[in-house]
Amino acid sequence: MTPESNRQVRIARALLSVDDKAGLADFARALSLHRIELWATGGTQRSIAAAGTPVRAAEELTGIGSWFGGRVKTLHPAILGGVLAPRTEEGARELADRKLLSFDLVVVNFYPFERHLIEHPDAKDREEFVDIGGVTLARAAAKNHQDVAVVVDPADYPGITSELGTHSGALSDATRLRLALKAFERTAAYDAAIARGLGPATDRSSDPFPAEITFRRQPLKLRYGENPHQRASVYSAVGSGLPSTPFALVKGDSLSFTNLLDLDTALATVAEFPGPSAAVVKHATPCGVASGATVKEALERAVASDPVARYGCAIAINRPFGAGDADALAGIFVDLLSAPSFDEASRERLALRPKIKLVRIEPPTPQAERWEAHSGLGRLLLQEVDRRELVPLDLRLVTGTAVTPEELCSLDFAWRVVRHAKSNAIVLAHGSRTVGIGSGQPTRARSVALACEVAGPRAKGAILASDAFFPFADGVEIAGKAGVRAIIQPGGSLRDPEVIAMADKFGMSMYFTGWRVFRH
Repeated sequence: MTPESNRQVRIARALLSVDDKAGLADFARALSLHRIELWATGGTQRSIAAAGTPVRAAEELTGIGSWFGGRVKTLHPAILGGVLAPRTEEGARELADRKLLSFDLVVVNFYPFERHLIEHPDAKDREEFVDIGGVTLARAAAKNHQDVAVVVDPADYPGITSELGTHSGALSDATRLRLALKAFERTAAYDAAIARGLGPATDRSSDPFPAEITFRRQPLKLRYGENPHQRASVYSAVGSGLPSTPFALVKGDSLSFTNLLDLDTALATVAEFPGPSAAVVKHATPCGVASGATVKEALERAVASDPVARYGCAIAINRPFGAGDADALAGIFVDLLSAPSFDEASRERLALRPKIKLVRIEPPTPQAERWEAHSGLGRLLLQEVDRRELVPLDLRLVTGTAVTPEELCSLDFAWRVVRHAKSNAIVLAHGSRTVGIGSGQPTRARSVALACEVAGPRAKGAILASDAFFPFADGVEIAGKAGVRAIIQPGGSLRDPEVIAMADKFGMSMYFTGWRVFRH
């Protein structure tokens, strides 16, 4: 078969054997209306018959029913021979000699091994959820896709039904090939899940990375990539233990490539704080972060951090969004807003803003397993999310002036924010709100200057957090002239003595953490 082939194969007989019964009754009825003879196994046959659609039991062909508690039902020449037989004169002659029926369509999905792992992580009987017959059927039908269609995903039922109607009960070569490839992708992902789920327990602290990762394309449609001329798609890892956070688009037509990047940063940032908090993000880096007594207060303080950069931003909050909270966004162009939930009154108010997208999603918990992925040289780069906590023992005062207990809390706040900003990141904060953020600059001194420029008069008395050490004293001098009160940074530069001396010159407190939080 060539890619240009437009051959249609009439579907005369179908075999159905599914664990997931979603959409099954309607699909079986549609097949029957096209005069397709239906055969099915066990529970599948009973479900179809209960819906009033004529269907014959597969055990009429095999004569064995269900052996060994259901382990052997379709693993029989009468089934597999009818799927794998070549559609040639010789194949037809052998089918007749052996009194076998051929199948043109196989509808199958597997025991939910992946779901079993999630719902029963400590189960001792995991191997009982390893599907053998279903996987064998799918592979057999996919191998013979020139003449047999295989459907492993209920989401494909409507499309199959439509094509059968358009082509008088036939499916094209292109459709059968597409379905076959999807079947092989599904069996590969399923095997990967089994290998991980049945494998010996590993010490996740010493080797947290899976040996293999299988990705599955998600139905989420992206308008385009970073630019309109770039196509983009979304995939999730399956069978590898890598988590994927569920979310729902509450308002808006679709999300963009950059929406997902911004949302990821915003969620990770607000997840740092236990109280009501908001993170304003542009270009996958924070430009305003704050905590408050209420969501509204946190939002007001976060959006006030940088009135220029916030235009067209993504915002995440870590509490349910209420109608009154929308007041904090008055007159501000927000591209995307995420929250664990939106009450009806808030959705009605935000409906008046046609361009805003609303995403319902829970920020990750501190204990949740999380990963970050990048690409480089055609390879996937995977790392654990940085969630090392700052503890008092990490802090080493290196100047002659200490901070107050209130300022110590602000140091912690600024440090939590700076690790979500990018490249030579600098954060200026008062209490639990940012007043200026500088990031993405080729030198640290430029980031300090940018943060101080954004803060303006608010730089006076502010706390400064730096994601990595100061290689020179120039950045500290800029901060000192702007009136910064204290600095928290990793330390470790060859010029630390010069940096410390510059901080002492301006009467600033400086603390070293001993570890950095740099992000590209």
